[in-house]
Amino acid sequence: MNDRLTAPWASYDLARFPDDPRDRLRAWDAADAYLLRHLAANGTPLDGSVVVVGDRWGALTTALAAHRPTQIGDSFLAREATIANLDRNGAAPVPLLTTQDPPPAGPVDVLLVRVPKSLALLEDQLHRLAPAVHADTVVVGTGMVKEIHTSTLRLFERILGPTRTTLAEQKARLILCTPDPARHRGPNPWPHRYQLPDDIGPLAGRTVTNHAGVFCADRLDIGTRFFLKHLPETRSGERVVDLGCGNGVVGTAVGAAGPGAEGLFVDESYQAVASARATYGENATGTAEFRVGDGMSGVPDGSCDLVLNNPPFHSHQATSDRTAARMFDGARQALRPGGELWVVGNRHLGYHVKLRRLFGNSELVASDAKFVVLKAVKK
Repeated sequence: MNDRLTAPWASYDLARFPDDPRDRLRAWDAADAYLLRHLAANGTPLDGSVVVVGDRWGALTTALAAHRPTQIGDSFLAREATIANLDRNGAAPVPLLTTQDPPPAGPVDVLLVRVPKSLALLEDQLHRLAPAVHADTVVVGTGMVKEIHTSTLRLFERILGPTRTTLAEQKARLILCTPDPARHRGPNPWPHRYQLPDDIGPLAGRTVTNHAGVFCADRLDIGTRFFLKHLPETRSGERVVDLGCGNGVVGTAVGAAGPGAEGLFVDESYQAVASARATYGENATGTAEFRVGDGMSGVPDGSCDLVLNNPPFHSHQATSDRTAARMFDGARQALRPGGELWVVGNRHLGYHVKLRRLFGNSELVASDAKFVVLKAVKK
């Protein structure tokens, strides 16, 4: 969905990535617009070093492109949206860093933070950027009211300095922080490592690495735990894909049980792929590839034997099954005839209907009160 964001100085055509005409979700919201109004109303100088963290779809970066901001983000899709939106609006490219890249080393004069869903990711990014923040740095966070909590403000306060919020406008709020370079913030606790339970198969008792922002960063989520108990056996030489890999525990379990298989770990999160690489490296041997990207895009058709998938059903704060549908479609394209897609999901999501429509079949492998494991075979 193309839509226009009006800033105090211009309007911008923006779209999410991928730009699906059926998608009616905007590429910006009231929190983005509020921050831009605040910068203009306060005459914030933007001729120095400007850093934008967590820009959802490149709205802030595009609106500020004339000032050459550096964008830092964890999402491949958001990065691609930013590139497309800059081009769509005739703006020159700007520096685009991932959350795994070294942060800017020099002084940051303006730090703009789009508050992420994950408090852990915010904590990690503030720790990483704190050394570049000085006493005169303008620090402004933004988010919808439902995204900003007392714990959010405490993080800014503890890591950077005194923090307050503004009044809400259109259900959005700003965070205003006055940096205190002398503040003792303690060490960055990320990445986090924890031991897996002893009843989940080949990875029982093994250690998992989670970078900040990865789903269930401090424990094994119950859906993945159920999936680990019902994974298929693999044969030597098979290509197995952990699609939407998160910390990689599912693909690593297959690699540990059948070391002859070739693994491919795919996620749109740079933090997730870094976690998967660390988890696999510590717990499995054999050939594995780790790829940040848009689902199965770029994977040759008919090149895979098995795809394992625990699809998300949220895109930031929006509930949607569009991501799962795209993952299923991409998996079908990448599977060879006879190849299998195994999916775990909440019972109420009705994935069996989508799989039957796409593959012509869907088999229930296992179920409990909350989850199902489904198998679809490419004919």
